[in-house]
Amino acid sequence: MTTTRLLRVLLLCPLFMLILQQSWAQNKTVSGKVSDEKGNPISGASVLAKGTNVGTATDASGSFSLNVPSSASVLVISYVGYVSQEVSISSTQNVTVMLQPESSSLSDVVVVGYGTARKKDLTGAVASVKEKDFNKGVITAPDQLIQGKAAGVLVINNSGQPGGSTTIRIRGTSSIRSGNQPLFVIDGVPLSGGSARPGATGGDFGSDGGNPLAFINPSDIASMEILKDASATAIYGSRGANGVVLITTKRGKSGIPQLDLIASSGISNTLKKLEVLTGDEYRSALNKYNLTSGDYGQSEDAWDAISRTALTQNYNIAIGGGNENGRYRLSAGYLDQQGIIETSELKKITANLTSSFKFLDSKKLGLDINVLVTQTNEDIAPVSSFVGFTGNVIAQALQWNPTLKVRDGDSITYLGGTTINPLASLEYYKDKANVNTIIASISPSYKITKELEYKFIYSVNRQVGVRKGYANRLLNLQGIQDRGTAFIANNEQTNQQITNTLNFNKEVSSALNINAVIGHEWLIYDSRSNYESGYDFNNIGLNYYDYLQYSTSSDRAIGSYSSPSTELQSFFARAILNYKDKYLVTGTFRADGSTKFGENNKYGYFPSVGVAWNIMNESFMNGNNIFNNLKLRLGWGQTGNQEFPSGASLNRFSLGQQSISRTNFGNPDLKWETSTTSNGGIDFGLFKGRLTGSVDYFYKKTTDVLFERTLAQPAPNGKIWVNLDGYVLNKGVEISVTGGLIRQSDINWNITGNATFLNNIVKGLTGFYETGVLRGQGFSNVYGQRVVSGQPLNVWYLGIFEGIDKTTGQSIYTGGDPSANKFYVGSPNPKFLLGLSTDFSYKKFTATLNMNGSFGQYIFNNTEATVLGIGNLGSRNVAKNVINSDVQEAISNAPAPSTRNLEKGNYVKMSNATLSYSIGNLGKVIKNLNISLTGQNLFIITKYTGFDPEVNTDGGLDGIPSLGIDYVPYPSARTIILGVNFSL
Repeated sequence: MTTTRLLRVLLLCPLFMLILQQSWAQNKTVSGKVSDEKGNPISGASVLAKGTNVGTATDASGSFSLNVPSSASVLVISYVGYVSQEVSISSTQNVTVMLQPESSSLSDVVVVGYGTARKKDLTGAVASVKEKDFNKGVITAPDQLIQGKAAGVLVINNSGQPGGSTTIRIRGTSSIRSGNQPLFVIDGVPLSGGSARPGATGGDFGSDGGNPLAFINPSDIASMEILKDASATAIYGSRGANGVVLITTKRGKSGIPQLDLIASSGISNTLKKLEVLTGDEYRSALNKYNLTSGDYGQSEDAWDAISRTALTQNYNIAIGGGNENGRYRLSAGYLDQQGIIETSELKKITANLTSSFKFLDSKKLGLDINVLVTQTNEDIAPVSSFVGFTGNVIAQALQWNPTLKVRDGDSITYLGGTTINPLASLEYYKDKANVNTIIASISPSYKITKELEYKFIYSVNRQVGVRKGYANRLLNLQGIQDRGTAFIANNEQTNQQITNTLNFNKEVSSALNINAVIGHEWLIYDSRSNYESGYDFNNIGLNYYDYLQYSTSSDRAIGSYSSPSTELQSFFARAILNYKDKYLVTGTFRADGSTKFGENNKYGYFPSVGVAWNIMNESFMNGNNIFNNLKLRLGWGQTGNQEFPSGASLNRFSLGQQSISRTNFGNPDLKWETSTTSNGGIDFGLFKGRLTGSVDYFYKKTTDVLFERTLAQPAPNGKIWVNLDGYVLNKGVEISVTGGLIRQSDINWNITGNATFLNNIVKGLTGFYETGVLRGQGFSNVYGQRVVSGQPLNVWYLGIFEGIDKTTGQSIYTGGDPSANKFYVGSPNPKFLLGLSTDFSYKKFTATLNMNGSFGQYIFNNTEATVLGIGNLGSRNVAKNVINSDVQEAISNAPAPSTRNLEKGNYVKMSNATLSYSIGNLGKVIKNLNISLTGQNLFIITKYTGFDPEVNTDGGLDGIPSLGIDYVPYPSARTIILGVNFSL
């Protein structure tokens, strides 16, 4: 079944569900009033006769009147954000109900992996972010919801392109070569972490693979739990070394069917423009350098020509309801987000069904069915870091001679050569991507006894990506002058999961509670891809990718690749013991067997233990008027990392036209990369919950580091995966604090903050490995970062810039040639992370602010170094600070990888601010009407001179990732959004 047809089927489901709920007897009338904990009426609360489908909703005054069957004896009262209540109506037909708000109290239940646990029973480091605390604005993927919201979590938006990728680190970077992204699990289904959007196969343009989580509709998410230490993540074994993020989607609530609608529309503009010369300034610079050519008499801003005020539309609709026999929620969403660079756009259609049913009179048999379907379509602007001398469209606009017209009437000039018109790149380069995703899971369960439950999960996650692109022969870029090129690329990923668990939860005695789970899991990952590309198209009016057969046969390429299937078989167990709510012990063990590893090390074993002491429940705390919560936690555990290519432990060969060569040498002794973590923490609450928070210290050591090593000559050409002798150490302190400054009937003010202090170092490594590819004119095979013992990962090794020689105008470097004399000059890894949030409400008005910051990292401004240097003057534009220097720099002064362009990346960003007004009910149809105005990326406080210090251009070398490079990225946008939401 195609994605479109499946979407239609899902959208018809509400009709059938509504029909099933319309038949009931009406024999008596019950009325009443529902209010909040302060006595204020709650409008739109659900009132349901338990055991039936009979229900209604409260009006603007909180009142209701309901005809119920004479046999009905209990009403279920519920409202979003409040704890549901059951009220007896057997002896009265008029009720008054006061609902209590849901809070982060110790009795809350949180998702912990293969089950749930009470928050007060946790012994590990777990951060929980609920929907009300999520970031607001244009959010295309779930990881953006928690940026700045949890201590120890770093989220970097690598690109401002709609649907662009992000870099996520939980408690720092711990692996040299294998993956560092956390594991994401949505409703019990683990995600592979890869994107099915193909990379560009032809030409120099293209972009990154996009955000692999973009298929999830953020409006469907109820909460996200971040598991940070090994006592929390060890239940996921070999996939938990980098932390685990558990995504829980929204569920239907018991009550009459309720239709929720959310709509928003906004505009976006460039957050910051780089300071290049204006037309008049350029003419002055030409005179200063006695240049007689290069002035064409105009004053033109090419950036304005390629950028725009972008429009965004976002619509979501959801219907949910149910009773004690079953609940459902069906949602659909549509996002149309234009990029601030012309031609770029993201369109996304989503549908999500969650349902839960109970069968038999005993309700022991359960069945959960979840289906998520998404279709994303992208128009990708020609923005890539993998470009040659001619640059991408960002570089072309920045370098455009400001005295030269961008358009001559309706014509675009300068289609090739050393000066490329950026409008030509937008006009004659087309790049489109489409990804279809379906995640479906079915999960029957059976309560064997009151304490024992068996659960089975089968899930399938399938993604199919297609990408098509071409560069018209009129666009004479480097490598394809007067030729034209086109490509088509396809990518398929299929992941399957079978999980069996047995959960046990019992009050063994009045003093002891046991919550335990044992299970078996089988996972299989399959991926395959193929592509076609060609050159030399004579016609200028065709979409070349539809006519690849007309390209020059000798320059056509066809390739396909099927990655060896990866299978993971696991056995796991966890037990949480609670003695008198004072002493807590959690023990976890997981054994993982993976086909990725050598024959001698197929299985890895990952134990953990955590203990906690709830001091508040000790007798000596009786009479205490300061603390309402005080708990100490200690944890230790091991997790693994298997995020490296399938088949890496095997001999692998490549076929040529008349040859066969070995590309990978097998290693039967290849074993698991293992992280051992110790964690100590304290949770506290003071002044009757007015001040709450936690402090954690962690120490994480990663050994047997996986690494792909090139074989030294005279051995045959090829590579081999090995375990390095050295190790990576991460340690730090995390602090989270929430304060309720004002809590009154009409006024509430809360402030939440989190801070993280990080320290990273590599030890025991022999020699060093280079990464951090620096690009642009004058930079060839230039690397700026190293992995070296005694320093943090990926530290900067650059020449030290001492200034400009006043006599020659040439750069002066310590030791001479900066390419041969490199020194340790700083780290791209942040040392301190900050998150701040506040919400203030007065009557029906609510204002929220969210800020995040990062400190201690250094960024290499590769854009200024090689795109906007003094050598451009006379033909292309330059940065203002190059001309405004106290010492005149010679035009012949060549760029070099040095500290001249290494800048501090400290920043604080106002990530989003929202002002909302709750109108309430309008008549009898519209309920809970709310309007809001949100500003996203409003401002940045920083001394960094590039577009945005929150940047990470891919500069990885041989699989070793980089961090902190800024090279002509798609810039960030400032966005203003008007939104409305209501229920029917």
